[in-house]
Amino acid sequence: MATTLTLRPAADLSRIRRARPEQTSLTLFPHAARHGNDDNACSASAPTPVPDRSTKPAAELVGIARLAASSPRADAKRGTEYFVLPVRSIINRCDSERVPFNYTINPYRGCEFGCHYCYARYTHEFMELDGGDFEKKIYAKRDAGALVARDLENPRLAGEHIAIGAATDPYQPAEREFGVTRAILQKMAERSGLSVSITTKSNQVLQDLDLLKRIAGKSSISVNLSITTMRPRLARMLEPRAPRPDLRMETVKKLREAGIAAGVLAMPVIPGITDAAADLETLVRAAKEADAQWIGARVLYLMPAALKQFLPFVQTKFPRLARQYDEWYRRHNGAPKSYTDEITNRFAALRKKYGINSRPTVPMGPPSAPPQMSLGLVQLENSDAPAGPQFKHLPGMPVLRPNNAVNVEMRRSRCE
Repeated sequence: MATTLTLRPAADLSRIRRARPEQTSLTLFPHAARHGNDDNACSASAPTPVPDRSTKPAAELVGIARLAASSPRADAKRGTEYFVLPVRSIINRCDSERVPFNYTINPYRGCEFGCHYCYARYTHEFMELDGGDFEKKIYAKRDAGALVARDLENPRLAGEHIAIGAATDPYQPAEREFGVTRAILQKMAERSGLSVSITTKSNQVLQDLDLLKRIAGKSSISVNLSITTMRPRLARMLEPRAPRPDLRMETVKKLREAGIAAGVLAMPVIPGITDAAADLETLVRAAKEADAQWIGARVLYLMPAALKQFLPFVQTKFPRLARQYDEWYRRHNGAPKSYTDEITNRFAALRKKYGINSRPTVPMGPPSAPPQMSLGLVQLENSDAPAGPQFKHLPGMPVLRPNNAVNVEMRRSRCE
């Protein structure tokens, strides 16, 4: 088993793929009627070119910015640069009360999938890089296996849930070259009593099915597949290099067939673009057919770094929506409560219709039992799922800490 991140010989990354009924938009977004829901409306677009790395002298940089500036470049493919980042730890404390977990693991900084709406772009700014570099400069964390093995010895982690992939996809194309995520899972497979979730847009997670089964035999583990729409051309436009949505949904099915707890995160729901009633129903129905155990949803929220990237994209690809987006997102960073409530109600009705849960829970065990803490899921304000023991129990699944008073937003967290 690998205990550290090993730079593999440069591979030929060119083999990796860059990876209906009438629609109606929500009445709360009138300018969006039918717009953006025609598969033939626009072709896929590559991520917008961004400025080069920070030109600030290295002597003026501190912390993670200095480490990033000194990181050796390991490779460059398809216009994306890869660096090896020296870090002191792999498991990070999450300082946000807006997420239902306290600890995160992000094997990489940056993500090659290039989702135009990605909230995590702000994390590149900590390295004195522009948020637009997020998909152009990928940092693989060095010595991941050895560091996570050490971190897991920390008694503060006892009974805590660890969310893998809160700010960057653990199965982006870089994983084929660097294997950081696999090195981490190998060390987790040697332990028992852990509580872990993985969130990804990639079917590549199936390459680690052997490790997921081993972990599931000793600990609690679940996988969330992020799927915003089942429309392949629209998904390609929004998420230029992510695997097709049908491949992601098939991954849910294969995980369930293998006995791994798995569900779908419809995050974000993008106003006027992915929110048509028929599209939402198609997504929930597909999740049910794939035997997903849950489907979570959240409306688009744009932090400044994401706002800077996404609004020009909307102005170019969906010009009829630009005025409404300016009104909602430049002023408030998010959609009004009336809109989020309507989305919440629609998902509540669809979950009821198809018999699928919003999130998984089991009763908390005694202190001596293996830890069962919160999954890496989030909820919309006024979620249709009640809190506490009223939840339907799903065997083998971790419990979410009840928090109806707070609108949980991963987008505002600093969980790197």
